[in-house]
Amino acid sequence: MRRVLCVAATAAALQAPLNKRPGTKVDVSTLEAPTERVVVPEDGSPMRPPILTPWDENKLILEEQLGFSQERLATYDDVTTDDLSDAYEMMQLCRQFENACAQSYMQGSIRGFMHLDNGQETIPALVADALTKKDIKYSYYREHTHALASGVSPNKIMAELFAKDGGTCRGTGGSMHIFDVDTHFQGGWALVAEQFPYAAGAARSIMLDRHLGLAPEDDDRLAIVFCGEGGSQNGRLAEVMNCAAKEKLPLLILCIDNGRAINTFTPDVAQNSEVWKAGAHYGVPGAKVDGTNLQDVLRTGRAVVDYVRETSSPAILQVHTYRLQGHSPADPEHERGRKAEKKWARAEADPLKIFEATGALPQDVLDDRKKKASVVVKEAVAFAKESPPPPRELAKELEFPDPADTDYNQREVASDSEAITQRSVDAAKLAQCQERIAMLQQQAKDPGLNVGDALNLAILEEMVRDPRTTIHAEDLQAGSSYDIPRQTQQTFGELRAADEIIDEGHFIGKAIGEGMNGYRPIVELMNANFGIYGMAELSSAGNTYATTGGQFKMPLTVVGAGGTAPNQALGAEHSQPFHAYVMGIPGLKICTAATPEGAYGLCKAMIRDDGPGMLFTPVKLMKDEKVPVDVGTCLPLNKAHLMSKASDASVSSSKAVTVLTYLHGVREAVNSIQEIQAAGHDIDLIELRSLKPLDLDTIRESLARTHKLVILDESTQSGGVGASISALVGEELFDELDAPVKRLCMDDAPVPYASSMEQAVVKRGSDLVIAVKELVDYV
Repeated sequence: MRRVLCVAATAAALQAPLNKRPGTKVDVSTLEAPTERVVVPEDGSPMRPPILTPWDENKLILEEQLGFSQERLATYDDVTTDDLSDAYEMMQLCRQFENACAQSYMQGSIRGFMHLDNGQETIPALVADALTKKDIKYSYYREHTHALASGVSPNKIMAELFAKDGGTCRGTGGSMHIFDVDTHFQGGWALVAEQFPYAAGAARSIMLDRHLGLAPEDDDRLAIVFCGEGGSQNGRLAEVMNCAAKEKLPLLILCIDNGRAINTFTPDVAQNSEVWKAGAHYGVPGAKVDGTNLQDVLRTGRAVVDYVRETSSPAILQVHTYRLQGHSPADPEHERGRKAEKKWARAEADPLKIFEATGALPQDVLDDRKKKASVVVKEAVAFAKESPPPPRELAKELEFPDPADTDYNQREVASDSEAITQRSVDAAKLAQCQERIAMLQQQAKDPGLNVGDALNLAILEEMVRDPRTTIHAEDLQAGSSYDIPRQTQQTFGELRAADEIIDEGHFIGKAIGEGMNGYRPIVELMNANFGIYGMAELSSAGNTYATTGGQFKMPLTVVGAGGTAPNQALGAEHSQPFHAYVMGIPGLKICTAATPEGAYGLCKAMIRDDGPGMLFTPVKLMKDEKVPVDVGTCLPLNKAHLMSKASDASVSSSKAVTVLTYLHGVREAVNSIQEIQAAGHDIDLIELRSLKPLDLDTIRESLARTHKLVILDESTQSGGVGASISALVGEELFDELDAPVKRLCMDDAPVPYASSMEQAVVKRGSDLVIAVKELVDYV
């Protein structure tokens, strides 16, 4: 129960400072009738007016939006002196911490990009007041104060900014990437609006915990996502409101509305900046409050937080603030017409000054709390200075959570897994699933499985084995295009098997949020090229283990049919080498499987891996011939597969060539072996099941025999997989080569639909036969 001693500021006390400045037009707006601009005569800079909506009026809006009675809302009237004192101390801590950051930045102790929160301190005051350490928090790049309010150590935050080993992330993240496991503070994300789906995934993890019996009966946790009103124009917000409403997720969207999208005046680019109303289409309630009024932020915020907790459903809270500094120290405010505006805001819209002027707390209390905050900040700076830098070798250690040579057959599942499955899955549905598993396992012996069925078997086995495994896909209920997620939702329900909207970035992002909170998400891409929509999320998935200093593992399996088969007639957009596009993402393991056996074993291993991985399968061979599969076995994620070995006679006569290929190239190469041998040549055919990390040992062993290399590559000449492999072979295995590496790669031109043109772009078996002959003749 909250204390009931009330100290309320009068409207006059709050409004008085705004009218001191002569010659400045200040239009006091209400929530329902905002005036868009206040002209600051010095240079004409645009400025929004403050929204001084009385609390009694705001209660009427909350009644309509939240469904709370006026009697219920009256319980939020009282804000005790103790609560105000704590809130003021948090505001002082945040202001002084950010000031210390600014000073340290100018002194060179903090480098890179840094974004300060001065002027918006009522928001962390609300966080400290209304949230708990168990609530899951996702912020954006201006997150120092949100982390402070969440209970993250000021010492560790400052040390992180100083790039020290004592930082929250051991110096790997920096200013924009503050993470802390104990307080469930999960970023700090640098790409605008990317945090929206991550937070939705975190909210899903709360629901999953409840569904699986892993949370106490009185669990009232929520997830909160911080955003700006500029970033709220991003389509990710609409997608998250849709899923949060549809799935009834306990998600609070807190919009920090400072009127600026970086330095652009937001109304100049946004048709409607009233973000709190954006949820109406989805049935998501909202509220807006004056961020310079501490009492009203606490009152309104407490009501909205209670709504999310009690209903386990989403809501939006928009806080109208003024950012008192530029976007970052790298963006001087005077360069973009903000000098007069900032001068006005610092004098008239500073929440600390406004609160102090209300007389809500006596001066001795203000002085005492300010002094306490000062001591904490000085200690934080001293700690950061004294902390050592991280060791050089830490960078490579944080590449993958699991070493590349991990044997996933030895990975144990949690001891409570079977019991969780039994209590959370309907017995009849589980029996039906196990019948399908048994049927597929029998077919794996005779007559065999195709690639789609092999993946389906691997996924069903792992979802039964580990109840913390989830799956996201489009058209999931119907099994998608290749039956990969077949019978998952029918068995495990909508929480563990989510049918998704048509935006891969959205549900890859949700999977990331689940993966950071104890789950093993699988994402099936109907076509791997659709993953282009999720490049930002895939990049962050690869970076997160390292960026968090190893705090957050990122189990995530993304599987999709892709590649470019000869004569596949899918056109350019469905024929892009997405596997090459993602090769440059650090921390991402990338595998390919041209056969059902490879697809099954690699998929099982990747699901058990504690890091993110992508498994590509050949789009034109998904429902192809069925072959036997060795069930129950995980394959290594770092090994190539020697499919055919050149004869000793061809080796001794220098007529053997090593061929590296993957996806559809495997079929093309296999079908070409007879013609190659008929010409008196032979090949070591190696399937590149692991594109990253690359199995250079297997390539070295083969080149030590053949000394000649052809790469049949399903990516473009520029920036392709073959380009990377060729360069690495040249650097590491040059002495094994008797001839230049020959790359058979796609032309840089887009893949045409018509076969007559496509043959000029996509290489095939006939090209391989010619290339082998040319290399043998070269020597």
